[in-house]
Amino acid sequence: MSETPERSAMDWEQRFRDDDTPWERGQTHPFLQHCIDSGEIGPGKSVIIPGCGRCPEVAIIARHATHTIAADLSETAIAWQGKQLQLERLDAELIVGDILEWRPEAPIDAVYEQTFLCAIPPRLRIEYEQAMHAWLKPGGKLLALFMQKEERGGPPYGCSLEAMHELFPEERWIWPPDSTFAPYPHPHLNDKAELAGFLTRR
Repeated sequence: MSETPERSAMDWEQRFRDDDTPWERGQTHPFLQHCIDSGEIGPGKSVIIPGCGRCPEVAIIARHATHTIAADLSETAIAWQGKQLQLERLDAELIVGDILEWRPEAPIDAVYEQTFLCAIPPRLRIEYEQAMHAWLKPGGKLLALFMQKEERGGPPYGCSLEAMHELFPEERWIWPPDSTFAPYPHPHLNDKAELAGFLTRR
């Protein structure tokens, strides 16, 4: 896959090379444990983490799922993931490039949305939704973290539930009640909340 700089509002590779990554939590996102406890990530499951960066979730998911795929535009971030997997003697498929252009050989069970959506320019959101729908098998889950942000610009770009309902329409996705979306404040982004919940591909 090609890496197309104009498709991103930021030089992610340079940011990882410079270790200028204030969006990183530095610890596992608490939403991941909920995904594991619910059985959405576990034995027999195939899971992809688009825009994985240097998140520790890749190794944890590889420890629980049968097939793990992690992707990022940054070669530095993917090399870091490779070292972590090697240290823990874990296997995962690692992809460098524009993951929105990628299609799996067989539909997958779950997408762990590590706030990838809020990192891409809003003009790519329709392409994002199309990719998620193409990746997942019917009944597959988008394990979503929607960034809540009022100020304009980004990344991160705000992903209000109103906008997300429009992006992921009911004829293609099954939505849970909005009240089931739990807020997770981001400790390094002024406690901006990420709303977590499961969307099911029809």
